[in-house]
Amino acid sequence: MAMTAVAVKAALTALTDERTRKNVGWIAAAILAPIILIAPLLLSLLSGTTQHNNAAVDLVFNGGVIPSTVSAEYAAQVRIMQTCLGMLDSTVAKINSQAEDETLDGNWVKAVFFSLCFGDEHLKLTLSEARDFADCFVRYEERTRTVASGTAPDSGDTIYEEETYTVAVPVDQETAFANLAAAGYPVTEDLAVNAQAVYDRIAYGTADGYTGEIEYGGSRITELDASDFTAPTTKNAEDLVAYVTHAWESGWGYVWGTFGQTLTESLLESKIRQYPDGVGSYESVIRSKWLGGRTADCVGLIKGYGWLDTDSMSIRYGTNGMPDIGADAMYRNAAVKGPIGTIPEIPGLAVWKSGHIGVYIGSGEVIEAMGTNYGVVKTQLTDRNWTAWLEIPYIQYD
Repeated sequence: MAMTAVAVKAALTALTDERTRKNVGWIAAAILAPIILIAPLLLSLLSGTTQHNNAAVDLVFNGGVIPSTVSAEYAAQVRIMQTCLGMLDSTVAKINSQAEDETLDGNWVKAVFFSLCFGDEHLKLTLSEARDFADCFVRYEERTRTVASGTAPDSGDTIYEEETYTVAVPVDQETAFANLAAAGYPVTEDLAVNAQAVYDRIAYGTADGYTGEIEYGGSRITELDASDFTAPTTKNAEDLVAYVTHAWESGWGYVWGTFGQTLTESLLESKIRQYPDGVGSYESVIRSKWLGGRTADCVGLIKGYGWLDTDSMSIRYGTNGMPDIGADAMYRNAAVKGPIGTIPEIPGLAVWKSGHIGVYIGSGEVIEAMGTNYGVVKTQLTDRNWTAWLEIPYIQYD
């Protein structure tokens, strides 16, 4: 593959030029697997480390400031890959508009693409190529349904007829990899392991390398507070901002699958059983940081507001018309949305990228449940590679 060719060329150059060796180290480290080193021999020749590889993943997926010490080639690779992943986000959203029972995991699609293509000197992706790549992860099947087609003129009864429609169905990993190989993207065993490592890092929020501005809240507070709400009997954008701001100020943590509950021992054990990878793999971090406080994952921060009963000041699962859906489904269900570059100055809008969502609070700032090592934090809108904004369904906007 072109990716391997670039790494070999860099290694050979490094053998003859000490200055180049130092410069190439950053590039090669990014090309190699972020957790698993695909080519240990190359690593032994260059100055890259696993820490640098992880930093490449964090920069591409999370955004932040590209260090001024890295080469122009490396910085360009980061920016081009970010553009490619943005195209894949849009493509996966279109595919999922055709899904019915199960949706395609955009983070997995992007993790595989990153592992295959980061470092390719000819890296680019058109929208049609993005569709071809993402289509390797689904199959399409024809289904029929009964729909109303009109009214009988004599009786006034509704007339029904069957129509055929196409549904996108995610395929298993083995099938996806076979499809990718047929499309010219052969996935080796090492690349498959690497893609899983990338996925775990971006999906479960355990990265330490985000380099953008982060503001942490205050000391841990478990009491809920609606004293700043303007209309506590409704679900509206202004009070959503007040709710997430309180969560930030109260030092809420992050645990996959939670939505604002106090993280007791029994709740943590339950989540470990439910999510052995997303929670169980990071049990020690969670225990040291978040046990005893309130926690939420990214979309759980929003759902917690939707499920808040302001009379009892408790969060009641599945209430107030807010369904239990993920970040991507919330984006798909939004009737009002647009590219992030068109976001209006409306506090309470959500900002989204595949697999992740946050709340825009105005003045260029976002509050988000960022990941296991971060918790609920305040970040800058322009630092985080959001791809779209939306009015959250089930929330009122004036």
